[in-house]
Formats: sequence, C-alpha cells, structure tokens
Amino acid sequence: MANPGPPRELKKLCVFCGASSGTDPEYMAAAKALGDYLVKEKIGLVYGGGTVGLMGEIARTVQQGLGDEGVLGVIPEALTPREVSGALIGKTHIVKDMHTRKALMAQHADGFIAMPGGFGTLEELMEVVTWQQLGFHAKPIALLNIRGFYDPLLAFVNHAVEQGFIRPMHNNLIVSSSPEELLAAMRAFTPPVSLVASIMNSTAPVGLDVSLSSQEADKQQH
Repeated sequence: MANPGPPRELKKLCVFCGASSGTDPEYMAAAKALGDYLVKEKIGLVYGGGTVGLMGEIARTVQQGLGDEGVLGVIPEALTPREVSGALIGKTHIVKDMHTRKALMAQHADGFIAMPGGFGTLEELMEVVTWQQLGFHAKPIALLNIRGFYDPLLAFVNHAVEQGFIRPMHNNLIVSSSPEELLAAMRAFTPPVSLVASIMNSTAPVGLDVSLSSQEADKQQH
C-alpha cells in the first residue's frame, strides 16, 4: 500500500448550511462549534453570505475570531432580502446569479463541509460532489452530521451504489459529528480517479474549473 502524502493544506473551507435555525438548538450550537474550531485552526470561512440561521451563526463566530478577512460571503443580489438581516458579515461579494455564487465559493475553498440545511444546501452539496466525480476538482467533501441529520442521504447514496448508479470509489463523503474529526479526515483525503480521467486518461478539467486552491483564487482576484 502506498504511503499517504503530506496532510492537505486547508486555508479556507466552504460551508453549506441553512439560512434557518432548525427546530433543535443543537443545530445552532453545532454551527458555533464548527466556527470556533475553524478559528482555532486559523482556517477562513467561505459561505453563502447570509446573516441569519446557521449561516449567520458560523459567519459571526469566525468573524469574531479571525476578523473580516477570515470570512468570505457570496450571495446573489436577488437573495439579499431573504438571507441578510442587518450588517453584512466579513467580506461579502454580491453577484448576479446562483451559478456565479457557487463557482466563486468553490474556487476560493480548499474543501467543503455541509451542515444541516434544506434544498439549497443539498443542491450545493450535490453539485460539488458531481464536480469531484467528473474531475473538475479534487477537494475533500464532508458532512457535519448533527443528530444524524444526513443519515437518510447516506442511506440513499449506499442504495445508489448497490444499484449500480454510483461507483463505490466515488462514495467517499467524509462524515462525522465532530469538527475535529472532520478536519483531520479532510486533511488526509486522497481523491478518487475521476470518471473523465478514467475514460480519457486525462486530468484536465473538461468544464468549469473549480480546482484552484484558495490561495490561487485569491491571487487571480487581485
């Protein structure tokens, strides 16, 4: 067995989560706990730019610990009335549409964490999972599985593998209810061979390139 490489550098992580607080206080507590751990590890936050619900809780926590430079929010102009209440948090980019939002968030992150959320969170999560499967990026993707929130989704993924619609090597979501365990596994992550690479024997992205590291994305922006 090949020796694992050096730990993956995580400068910024993109967190997908709800603009609602959920029905159990444990969800908001988990958002704060993840934010506290990102601050402890000096890892910046990339997120959906909202100031309410789980989004607001984790963003304020990271901002308090790392300052405005530690938080990058990206939000479409049309969603600001719903997801923003009061002052914006950190450095916020207001963009024209959801496609631009998701691409920018992905480019500026070294990995992805999904916390509890609704349709928007699931859509963002499934898109970066699909991009990884196709080879558009090789960044780790993790679920902060509070109160077993993602157990039904994981059961579906396992079912899709069993039925031959997802290759076993792409069933590689990192899952834990502990921020410390989650980040340790993300640092040790080894990406699978993408579908496109396995067919074309190529590692070049064939569509939207979100494979940039957070540092590379920051350099392009300046």
